[in-house]
Amino acid sequence: MARYIGPKSKIARKFGEPIFGPDKVLTRKNYPPGQHGNSRRRKTSEYGIQLREKQRAKYTYGVLEKQFRLTFERAERSRGITGEVLLQLLESRLDNIVYRLGISPTRAGARQLVSHRHIVVNGRVVNIPSFTVKPGDVVGVREKAKSMEVIVDSLTGFNHGKYPWLEWDKGTMSGKYLHVPERADIPENIKEQLIVELYSK
Repeated sequence: MARYIGPKSKIARKFGEPIFGPDKVLTRKNYPPGQHGNSRRRKTSEYGIQLREKQRAKYTYGVLEKQFRLTFERAERSRGITGEVLLQLLESRLDNIVYRLGISPTRAGARQLVSHRHIVVNGRVVNIPSFTVKPGDVVGVREKAKSMEVIVDSLTGFNHGKYPWLEWDKGTMSGKYLHVPERADIPENIKEQLIVELYSK
């Protein structure tokens, strides 16, 4: 199962935001990595800006190049605005839903919980992080995993009301995917139109 395993702080510094979650290095070094990271930089080309936005989306959602391209092609074939549909497809991934429900504090952690068979969809174990959750599906914690410290700690104090497309049931430790989120409700700082422009060249 492919995933990014390189230095995360370097990537976070490149974009100037904690895209992998809280980052102590970023708070100390809030400039790009590398020998000339703290010095003045050349103006980025239009292609460079578009590429950077694609990289931001890939790293944010933990998707590698081939999978990201396939997701984009799927968005292109779908009805609606391609860029918005792309983000909606990424938001509908099981690992992302687990993260949004507060079951894990990071997407990488959510991916691991899914891979290790701690997550169920409609009562059945699903261990594929890229699995597409559909409106009406219920995503929850497997019975024997409900007492896991990492899950309990993550859920403690989590605000389940901040994502209007998800509904959390504390008693069953599960959440319902109510509907596909509108673009305005997706909090990620991604300019999806730049990604569309990049792929349309």
